[in-house]
This record gives sequence, structure tokens and C-alpha cells, in this order.
Amino acid sequence: MNIGKRQVAVVGLAMSAVLGVAACGSDNDEVTTPGAPGGTTSAISCATGSITASGSSAQKNAIDEWVKKYQQACAGSSINYQSVGSSAGRQAFIDGQTAFAGSDSSIKDDQATNAAKRCTGGQLVDLPMVAGPVAVIYNLAGVKELQLSAPTLAKIYSGAITKWNDPTIAADNPGASLPDTAISSAHRSDGSGTTDNFTKYLAGAAKSDWTYGSGSDWKAPGGQGSKGSDGVTQTVKSTPGSIGYVELSYAENAALSTAKIKNGAGEYVAVSTDAASKGLSTAKIAEGSDLKLTFDYAATTSGAYPIYLVAYEITCTKGLPADQAALVKSFLTYTSSKDGQAAIAGLGYSPLPTELQSRVSSVVATIS
Repeated sequence: MNIGKRQVAVVGLAMSAVLGVAACGSDNDEVTTPGAPGGTTSAISCATGSITASGSSAQKNAIDEWVKKYQQACAGSSINYQSVGSSAGRQAFIDGQTAFAGSDSSIKDDQATNAAKRCTGGQLVDLPMVAGPVAVIYNLAGVKELQLSAPTLAKIYSGAITKWNDPTIAADNPGASLPDTAISSAHRSDGSGTTDNFTKYLAGAAKSDWTYGSGSDWKAPGGQGSKGSDGVTQTVKSTPGSIGYVELSYAENAALSTAKIKNGAGEYVAVSTDAASKGLSTAKIAEGSDLKLTFDYAATTSGAYPIYLVAYEITCTKGLPADQAALVKSFLTYTSSKDGQAAIAGLGYSPLPTELQSRVSSVVATIS
């Protein structure tokens, strides 16, 4: 797919204006910025102060873009996001070290109970904020196009398939010339929401071939562990015969080949933000303010790319220190807006579906 055309299409579906840049100097100053397409304007209600957040590396490129635009528009604000992985990000929030956590899976069990203790008078909420496909990247000389089904991926990552010319891979790629090269699979070594979502896909779409369940920590034997999505990307880029899973923005930035993945409709679909949006459109949104999502990996939507994730921002509607709450609310109001979502559409992310974006914005409005 032509990347430029894809970006234009996604932006066109998501909104009609992109955030401009201006300056504001005090809390709650609303700044209207000209220069958006068609002569329209955009606004940020600024807050000053400083906050730290940490977590998901999957959303790092999106957060970096949002922070840049927000701080350019809002003088006196400082937002420091540390890409340490979803598990570490959730724990840092529980420990009171951050104002919100970025996580590629919702917070649950004991972590949710402990995190909720920070939310005096309010509620702990999972806010879906960054959506996008998980790309299956590979480094295989002479193979420009690769097609993989969920069972094949499961067998590769479980160690049942060890050579690229295995008959199972060949069945997914009729007519292709596959080399007699050993497969080196790369996975995350740190607690990762990307791993959680990738293994949920394998468990959901290839139940009989994937017996390791799902979770933030990698459980299957073998393979090479690397820290962060950037680590997996570098491992695949430097290792002939390797395969890995990362967010699309990392694959594109590293100019790595990506596999087409077979969906529930029986189609091999190339990874893209618009194809992932079709998959995400089938997700079920939880009732209430805690907006956890349930994905349907067997959905038969034509053209849908089946491996995707949503990074949540985890925070409190009440209970944060007053100065932090104001900046968290202001920043997340921007990131959840149509302008904010459109600002990352060209970075390999999929704008939130309209209904989900509206619900997220409504919950963010209750932060105080």
C-alpha cells in the first residue's frame, strides 16, 4: 500500500483539521490556532505544571508527538513520558510515581485493587487512547512477500516450525520460493502489553496450536528476548532469518518487511492503520467509565487486519494532586480529541473509532 495515500485516507476518515501551534501562558487558557485545512481552527485548553507518566513502548511515538504539540501550544507545561514497558508503567502508577500509566492491556486483579487506592473519591479508569496494528516483521533475503495464518504463527513461536521452507509455511505461500533457513523468533523480554495482545491473538485464533495462554510476560520456550519494541525491531533488523512482532510505526521506521496475516474471513491482509481500524471496529466496549475492550479475533470482517492493540492511559477521575489532575485532564482532553487522534494518524496508528473516541472524551471530562 502507498503509505502517503493510506495516511491521507485515514486522516480523512478521522477528522478535517490538524492541530496548529500557538502559545499560552496560564492555567485553563483556551488557545485557538489557525492554519488547519479549509480555514478551520483548533483549540487546546491549556494547563501549566509538570507531570511524569510511564509505560507502554507501543505508544511512545504517539505520546512523543502529542507532548511536542501540547508543549508548543501551552507554555509552562512539562510532560515527561518514560517508555519502560506496560508492566513497569502500571507498577509506577500504583507506587504513586506517575500521574498516569500507559499500558497495552487494561489493569486487573491485584494491580487494579492497589492502583484504585490512589483514586480517593473517584474511580480508577482504563482509557483506550492509542490504537494500531501489531506488525509481524521479518528478515528473510529474497522473500519480498510473506503470508502467515494464525496457526502457522503459533507453530513458529512455539518452536514446532524451525525452517522457513517448512510445508506449513509453504501452504500459506503457494508458488513462493522459501529458503532452507533456520527461523529465529524474537519476542519481548520485558513485561509488555504488546506481548499480551500478540499472545491473546494466538490464543484466540489458533487455540489448538498455541498452548501458552496470554499475558504480558512471554511464556513459550526458545526464541530471543529483547527489551522494548525498539529492541525487538533491532534484533530482527540485524538477524537474518528472524521474525518478530512490533507496532507498525517501528516496522516503518526501520524499513522492515511485514507479513500479510490471514483474518477470520480467510483473507491474507497487509498490515495498515485502516485495515486495523476495521478489526478494531468489532471490539466490545465495557459499560460505565472504565472503558476496557474485548476483541473478537475470529471476526469475519472483510479487509480487517486481525492483530492489533489499544494502549490505555490508566489514571484516576479523582484523587490525583490538584496540580497534576489539571494537567492530566488538559493533556488527555487533547489526546482523545479528533485533533489529537488525527495528529498521530501518519505515525502508524489508527484513529479511535468514533463511538469509542466520544466515550473516552466523556470520561476524561470527569477528571478533577
